[in-house]
Amino acid sequence: MSRPVALVLRALYLGDMITGLPALRILRTVLPEHRIVLAAPSTAGSLALMAGLVDELTPALELAELAGAPRSAEIGLDLHGNGPASRALVEQTAARRVISYYGGSHLWHDTEHEVTRWCRLVSEAFSVPRPWPQLAGLLPVPPVPADQRGRTVVHPGAKARSRQWPPGRYAEVARELAGAGHDVVVTGGPGEEVLAAEVAEKAGVGMLTDLALPQLLALVAQARLVICGDTGIAHIASVYATPSVVLYGPVSPAKWGPPAAGPHRALWPTGNHRGDPHADEPDPVLLRISVTDVLAAVSTVDGSARRTVPTRPPGNKPAGELTQTAAVRRLGASRPTT
Repeated sequence: MSRPVALVLRALYLGDMITGLPALRILRTVLPEHRIVLAAPSTAGSLALMAGLVDELTPALELAELAGAPRSAEIGLDLHGNGPASRALVEQTAARRVISYYGGSHLWHDTEHEVTRWCRLVSEAFSVPRPWPQLAGLLPVPPVPADQRGRTVVHPGAKARSRQWPPGRYAEVARELAGAGHDVVVTGGPGEEVLAAEVAEKAGVGMLTDLALPQLLALVAQARLVICGDTGIAHIASVYATPSVVLYGPVSPAKWGPPAAGPHRALWPTGNHRGDPHADEPDPVLLRISVTDVLAAVSTVDGSARRTVPTRPPGNKPAGELTQTAAVRRLGASRPTT
């Protein structure tokens, strides 16, 4: 007999996908016999495949019609947002039971941390008690060349300009750390090549801007330290318990910050600021963070000599022999026909 299907919508990108992994871990635990299908962008969604938390990925863009999603799934789970638009997309697949923050008995708390928010939704729907899964250890560690281990990663980019600390300050931090013996590398994602080059040139250090996702995961997993703003690479550092200093503004780390128990420092100079996350200039609170503040935070988390990469927590479905090539094959197999 065919397996029952659970369709999950989280058509968001790298950082958002990572913060949703603990909720998917809960779902995988309570629905071991289901075929879990994730509707998400291909690259970000591949993380859930790598972690063994879903069985299939159907590529989807944010709030776009789920043309390739299975129809009449037993369960449709909206892990995307709290509005009618995302719930409607799940309902349009004719899922027999829809779980969502919109139009149901589950209450959305605006101040809740993103990881907790989605764990709570799944846990309430299936009566799962705490403790809930944490980020650390949820992803396997891709192989990394020996010469890429133990590096200090400085990542100046962010999706929104409001979350980008000035490049000159990043360069000063990178230069100071390189002078103190750190093997510093500046990273940048697509569209951030010019920014990364500016920081690397001013600091006199190397840069990496053409990394595929498995390479980026490997670099961060085996890094000595990560310094960045509120962006996806900060969440990668949380997954691998890599020491990190993360600069926040305009959104509080109470909603998107790293685990308090890990080797991380979230810099947030105020407790009640609500800036514009879509602004075209760096947020005023972010600009209050000085180079001295960042270097002082580094001294509290930098302990590379004794750090070990966390292993997968007990009970997590093994990633098995899923290589990057195998993951690509599975992604291709789940693409909708045209």
